Amino acid sequence: MMPKPTKRKQREVFGATLAECGGKNRNIVALNADLSSSTKTSTFAAVPECRSRFWNMGIAEANMMCVAAGLATTGKIVVASTFAVFATGRAYDQIRQSIAYPNLDVKIVASHAGITVGGDGASHQTIEDIALMRVLPNMRVVVPCDGVETRAITEAILNIPGPFYMRMGRTDTPDILDEGTPWHLGRAMTLADGADVTIVAIGIMVGEALKARALLAGEGVSARVVNMSSIKPIDHETIVKAAKDTGAIVTAEEHSIIGGVGSAVCEVVAEEYRAPVRRVGIRDVFGQSGEVDELMRAYGLTAENLVRTAHDVMKERA
Repeated sequence: MMPKPTKRKQREVFGATLAECGGKNRNIVALNADLSSSTKTSTFAAVPECRSRFWNMGIAEANMMCVAAGLATTGKIVVASTFAVFATGRAYDQIRQSIAYPNLDVKIVASHAGITVGGDGASHQTIEDIALMRVLPNMRVVVPCDGVETRAITEAILNIPGPFYMRMGRTDTPDILDEGTPWHLGRAMTLADGADVTIVAIGIMVGEALKARALLAGEGVSARVVNMSSIKPIDHETIVKAAKDTGAIVTAEEHSIIGGVGSAVCEVVAEEYRAPVRRVGIRDVFGQSGEVDELMRAYGLTAENLVRTAHDVMKERA
């Protein structure tokens, strides 16, 4: 499997799916913090039967989370959306105390995550959001790899009670999965099998992992590629099987290597089946302004770096 030529913005797919689901289920409500045209909750707001169930809360993210919690206590399925840096950092106390602790049905859907925000620079490039959300009890953390999975995950979390954090980027993402591919919370998706090394990737890095697999195949190396879109709960079984079958794992994420999917995989491997793991991601530094392709290269978020890292980790196999 390789990325397809078609590219879409995940946030546009999310907005369209939310509007479609909201048109069918009057219990769904949506909140936004003055960024609805960017996060595409504006699509939900434009549907006549949904308009009265949408509120722009202004530049007041903490208040938005508290209002979301309040609506959830009345039995509503609440979607609260803004940029990832604001959704997780600015409103963390409210998410912890008012949403996660009481285990309320609020779906925090964040766009513009990672360094692919580009020219907005370090202040808007959140590289710690997965770590912040993953540590909260009751919070589930999901990261779609393309438009197809964005639709599937949006539909799924609107039908699973309790809090979720869903992370999306800003830039166009190539489609990878076939339309209608099912998604299941807590289960990874093995996109390509392999015997020599496993690449566990999330988000935009799934496409890079598949490109790396093709490059490795040209060198006679068989790489397995796993899309770990459900980070919490994480698929222990798939990780352990990869460790046993291939003996070496590379993780890939557009996030800090501290607290993200790399850390989550290392935790499983350390406790359940020892194998060498190398993490590809942002290495404990902030982002910077630049074009998306420039930043991806600068931070090593490329297929070529995954190939180099795969060769390194394979040398450590038992």
